[in-house]
Amino acid sequence: MLNIDTDATHKALAFDAVIATLRAAFAGGYTVPPRHVHNITAGDRQGTSLIMPAWSEAGYYGVKVINIFPENTRDGLPGLHASYTLYSSRTGVPLAQVDGDAVTAFRTAGAAALGADYLARRDARRLLVLGSGRIAGLVPAAMRAVRPIDEILIWNVRPQGAEALAQRLQDQGMAARAVSDLEAAVRQADIVSCATLSTEPLVRGEWLQPGTHLDLIGSFKPEMKETDPACFAGNAIYVDTEEAPTKSGDLLEAFKAGTLRMPDIRGTLFDLVAGRVAGRSEDGQITVFKAVGSALEDLALAAFVYEAQAAKPKRPRRGARTAKT
Repeated sequence: MLNIDTDATHKALAFDAVIATLRAAFAGGYTVPPRHVHNITAGDRQGTSLIMPAWSEAGYYGVKVINIFPENTRDGLPGLHASYTLYSSRTGVPLAQVDGDAVTAFRTAGAAALGADYLARRDARRLLVLGSGRIAGLVPAAMRAVRPIDEILIWNVRPQGAEALAQRLQDQGMAARAVSDLEAAVRQADIVSCATLSTEPLVRGEWLQPGTHLDLIGSFKPEMKETDPACFAGNAIYVDTEEAPTKSGDLLEAFKAGTLRMPDIRGTLFDLVAGRVAGRSEDGQITVFKAVGSALEDLALAAFVYEAQAAKPKRPRRGARTAKT
């Protein structure tokens, strides 16, 4: 059984390959049962643990356990921690332990970019990211793999987080800057990507300009939301999976407010990849993509990382004898 650490996982996951792998995964060949959700309470702290299994016709079976504790940010800790175990779906033999945090971050940002490839304007160049965590930090690179992004704005509820992320992106050679006026930033952006754990609306529908693509990848529970219901009124709405309308606080609040009905949702990533539904149809359209994540994304990337690592030649252990020639 391989133990694939954070560094090796990151090295295997360039976004061109990530997006191509996810596109192939959404084309079919995976079985994804419902996730298990457990609310965790210890003292005055609360979190959520998700257990997410999936298996594929290619012979892989994987289980991710991801723990989400939003209050961790007060302690300077990431809000999400995950582990991923990969098995053979034919024998049940354990194959690898893959860094779950890296897989989660890359698959979430990669799925957002896959959605944007169908839904964002072809000339979209200004990206606004809400959030400053592990996933938010990968969104710019993911979006740059599908659109000519040359300006990145970062907003965070804690300004120091936005400043720190903007600096990291600058160090990577990207034109990034932190912003404090969220309304002005939304009105300027071609793509607005929300990667937060917010339980209060951040983006308001009246701020969205014609041609904007709104990408919502942070919230995944009914009590979590990043938008107000007006963001969905009369716009072109898509989701990652059929599970999203039952899990997303953004969608549930819009249903309740009457700004969105189930028939208004035009399709899923499965539909977009298969060509069963059209993506953006005109430059002036406002498109919205709401994702809650799928275990097939985790399995697809974990298997990709495993195959890349397994294919590497094994170096002799230090002190091991080698045959003389």
